[in-house]
Amino acid sequence: MSKPWSRAIILVDMNAFFASIEQLDFPELSGKPIAVTNGSKGTCIITCSYEARSFGIKTGMRLYHAKTLCPHLIQRPSRPQRYAQISNVIMQALYNITPDLEVFSVDEAFLDVTHCQRLHGSPIEIGQMVKKKILETINIPCSIGISGDKTTAKYAAKLQKPNGFTVIYPWEAKQRLRNVLVTDLCGIAEGIGSFLAQRGIHFCGDMEKLPIGVLAKRFGNLGRRIWYMCQGLDPEPVTTTVNQPKSIGHGKVLPPKSKDKKLIVTYLQYMCEKVAARLRRHNMEAQTFFIGLYTQNKQWIADKIKLAIPSNDGRDIFKLCKYFVRKYWIGEIVRQIQVTALHPKPLQLQLDLFTEFDGRRYTLNKVVDMINNKYGEFSMMPASLMNQSFSPNVIAPSWQPTGHRQSI
Repeated sequence: MSKPWSRAIILVDMNAFFASIEQLDFPELSGKPIAVTNGSKGTCIITCSYEARSFGIKTGMRLYHAKTLCPHLIQRPSRPQRYAQISNVIMQALYNITPDLEVFSVDEAFLDVTHCQRLHGSPIEIGQMVKKKILETINIPCSIGISGDKTTAKYAAKLQKPNGFTVIYPWEAKQRLRNVLVTDLCGIAEGIGSFLAQRGIHFCGDMEKLPIGVLAKRFGNLGRRIWYMCQGLDPEPVTTTVNQPKSIGHGKVLPPKSKDKKLIVTYLQYMCEKVAARLRRHNMEAQTFFIGLYTQNKQWIADKIKLAIPSNDGRDIFKLCKYFVRKYWIGEIVRQIQVTALHPKPLQLQLDLFTEFDGRRYTLNKVVDMINNKYGEFSMMPASLMNQSFSPNVIAPSWQPTGHRQSI
């Protein structure tokens, strides 16, 4: 056996995950271009099969545009519960290989296999074991990236898709990344990329010219991490626990050319009830809420609005939304809405003499949650939302099987 790596990280990326599950469950779709949308009336593509991607179709593209590129494109409504079910099965299979597992998203996971090399073999052998295990557990393709740190492993995984297997040895990582654009690395977004470009840092190899202190002064610990990331030395550990969320929110893409006030307000109420239910599910409440409308001219009308006291009641959040619409919206076409609880905190029922507590609402919400948990989301809902057609949930990019980010 070769000498064990001092640190070995594997990134598992399930290829075109939702579309692959559709093709798995419906074999007649195998080999065909399919696009998964948010419900049968969805207009925005959540993901698509590789057959569809060969026509230039991409995630986020409008369905009508996609069909001009591929007239025989098959639309499939998303099935979030099924995707979550399959994801849980896969993550459990990976956990059986090593408990040092980080569920990065619904279709991605990091495995720290440093400490199981004596048990399972070299990182490459473990990677092959992972790939075989997924095929045996659920027969859908995945790409594997292996290296000595998380960022390089994730970069490696995207080099050969679909069904790839890429190894970047830790001692070669710095050289392999030298000519890679810094913005190609996970975590370096447009804002940070612009900051680096202004200082002549375009490729990872350029980072040697920039003192680590410059990034640390501007971005703190994130800046220090980025400096190491670009040299194949990302120090970030595989995180096996889910941290308390900094926000709990829901967003929704509206039907095309939505400018009817009643429609927009109804969707906002729907989002408020979903956010409130999530807060209650985790025994949390919030006082400040972000409310936003994304308009046709690609600009956000948004604000952070504060309640008098923290709440997890959809009615209270909806009052803020109605106030927001009256104050800010002047009839623009709205493409998307967002309602987010900021800085949620554990629920506090120790009330002082000056706090007004609505015991009836508290009891009602408990009953509503109990019924919806048993019979399905929105089995019981406000009367104003009855007979309204809403698309099913979409799994959030940072979905966790036991965490706060479940759907958007």
